[in-house]
Amino acid sequence: MPERLSVRGATRAFGADAGLFGLEVTLAAGEVHALIGLNGAGKTTLMRAILGMLRLTDGTIEIDDTPLTRVPTAVWSRVGHLVEHPFAYPELDTRTNLEMAARLHGADSVSIPEMVDTAIAELGLDWYARVTARRLSQGNRNRLGLAAALQHDPSLIVLDEPTNALDPAGVILLREMLLRRAERGAGVLVSSHHLDEVARFAHRISVLNRGQIIGCLTPGTPDLERAFFNLVHADDDQRQP
Repeated sequence: MPERLSVRGATRAFGADAGLFGLEVTLAAGEVHALIGLNGAGKTTLMRAILGMLRLTDGTIEIDDTPLTRVPTAVWSRVGHLVEHPFAYPELDTRTNLEMAARLHGADSVSIPEMVDTAIAELGLDWYARVTARRLSQGNRNRLGLAAALQHDPSLIVLDEPTNALDPAGVILLREMLLRRAERGAGVLVSSHHLDEVARFAHRISVLNRGQIIGCLTPGTPDLERAFFNLVHADDDQRQP
C-alpha cells in the first residue's frame, strides 16, 4: 500500500529530554497507527510538526510522497486533524460549524448538506445540531471537532488524544468511524493515553519516549500495559549516565 505519511529523522528540541530527536514514523494507506507514550513523550509535538504548525530543525516530513513544504492545497484539503483542542466558532451552532468546516476543506456546496447530515448522525449529534458550540458539553464539543475533522473523508487523519472527554458511546462511534475510513484507504495516525482502547482498532502501536520511537507493541498481545512500561523503563535505564 502507498504511504500516506513519512517522517524521517524529525528533530526539534525544547530541552535535553523534551521535543523530537531523530524520530521516524510511517503510515500506510488503510492503516491505523497508534502512538502511545507518557506525558511529554513528544506525541503532540510530532503531530503539530506533521500539520505544519511547528517547524523542524532537522529531518523531513512527506504527505503522499510530497515534502511538507511543497504540499499543494488540494492535498491539504484531504487532511483531517484534531490536535490539542477542537476548533469551533462558539457563537455558531453545530450544523453551521460543520458547514463552515466543509467549505474550508473545499467541499462542493451541493454536497455539503448531505455531508453534514452524515457527520451529525455518525457522531450522535442529532440533538445538538442547532445548539451553539459554546453551550455544548466538553464531550459534545469534542464530538463536533471530530465530525469537522472526518466529515470530508480525508485520506490522511491525524488525531491527538481524540477520546478525551468522550463517553463510552462516543468512543465506540469514533472507533467505528476510523475503521470505516481506513477501509476506504485513509491513513490514520492517532495518539492516546488509553492503550487498551487503541489496541481494539489499531493495526500497529508505536511507543514514544523522550522524543523517539523506542519499540512497537502488537495489538492483541496479552498484558500490553506491562509490555509498554517495560519498554519505557528499559529505555530510561539505558539513558542513565
